[in-house]
Parts: sequence; structure tokens; C-alpha cells
Amino acid sequence: MTDTIYTLHRGNAPLLVSLPHDGSEIPKALAARMTPSARRAPDTDWHVARLYAFAMALGASVLAPCYSRYVVDLNRPPDDASLYPGQNTTGLCPVRQFSNQPVYRDGEEPDAAEVAARVDRYWRPYHDCLRAELERLLGTHGRVVLWEGHSIRGEVPFLFEGRLPDLNLGTAGGTSASPALQQRLEAVLAGQADYDWVANGRFKGGYITRHYGDPARGVDAVQLEISQRIYMDEGSFAWDEAKAARAQQVLRALLRAALE
Repeated sequence: MTDTIYTLHRGNAPLLVSLPHDGSEIPKALAARMTPSARRAPDTDWHVARLYAFAMALGASVLAPCYSRYVVDLNRPPDDASLYPGQNTTGLCPVRQFSNQPVYRDGEEPDAAEVAARVDRYWRPYHDCLRAELERLLGTHGRVVLWEGHSIRGEVPFLFEGRLPDLNLGTAGGTSASPALQQRLEAVLAGQADYDWVANGRFKGGYITRHYGDPARGVDAVQLEISQRIYMDEGSFAWDEAKAARAQQVLRALLRAALE
């Protein structure tokens, strides 16, 4: 178990890749209160830091947490307001898994005081770092792209009906990024034939995309939710080198378009 809340690689390009669900660690005392299935942290965005490792060579800054979203979800607002009102979702300190199974044993769910403590311990340091890095890059370049890298199982009935597209681009309905950037990204997606995709579908962008995106100020925020089937085995969580290399070709083209 690490005492580190997050890791940051500082780059020199106007691009910050944030991977808020990459962490999978759970403190031992907390894990003891969880169900056996939850201790595996199955809802992790598995391997996304590895998937986006090439971004460092493009000059991007890369920010990733160490702890699981089951400790605290870094892509939820601190007041836990729903990002998708009227739809099933998971919260700031989730008590349900994506499978709709419980995260905690009976009577072991966190109370409001514990949630607040976790926000202070894990959530705020990540966001303080994210904000500071955005400001550093914005001050240097006059513009910056915040790229939110996410992944999820391609079929999660509790959260959405049917099969999720391979690539799910979100810009909060076009409000978190400039039209020019969105057009460049959509052109990349339309120009490839390996994966199906959608823009501002079920996943429009979480708290980070919506909160930090401010195109008028020079901060474009984009979320890309990837179906895990395109780069790993969803059952075992194992990395698939051949699939991942293929997916990285499209991701690389997208990040290059973001840097134009």
C-alpha cells in the first residue's frame, strides 16, 4: 500500500491527460469492510495509464491516482450531485458496483463524516494538482487541452442498455471544448474503420470535463470513454498487447489532433 495519492508526469505541451479511475488500491481497513467481489476493484479503468503511456512522448502531462474509485470517485462532484439525473449511476463513495452488487458488507457503508474525510484525504489533492497543472500549461501556452481518459466494460446493464460503442467522445454536449477541436476529433474518428464511435452519447463527460472545461478561457476539456473489449480481456482484466497496439493508433491520432 502506498502513501502516494497520485502521480504526475509534467510535460511541456499544452495537453494534460487525466486518468481519474486508473487507481486500484484500497486501504486494508477499508477492504475488510467490503464484499469479496468489491475487493477486486472490478470497476477500475484497467490499464488506461499503460494505454496512454505514449502521450508522454508527445509532450503531454499525465496525472493518475493510486487509489480505487471505491475509495472516492475523483470524477464526481464533492457534493455528490448526480451527473445523470434519472439514470442509474454510482456516487462519490460508491456503495453499488457497476453490476449493482453491494460494495460493502451489511452495515459497513460509509457515513457522511467518513465521506467528507475521504474527500479531504484523496479527492482534494488530486483536484488541487489537476488545477495547478492546468494553470501552469495555460500560463505557458495560452491554451490547454484537458483529456479525460476512461474505460469501461462494453456492456453494463445497470448503467445503460445494450452495447456501448467502442469509443465514446464527450464534450458536455459541446460546451466543454471548442467547436474546432470537436470537429478535428470527430474527423479522426470518422476517418478510421476499426471502431464504432459516438459523440456526446451516454457518456457526455463527468465532473472533471464539465467543471474544468472553459473554451472561452482557453481550456478545452474532452472525455473519451473506451470500451475495454478493444484493448483487454474484460473477464480477467488482462492486458491484450495486440488489441492495445491497434487501439493506440487511434488514440495517438486523437491526441495529435488535440495538439493542433
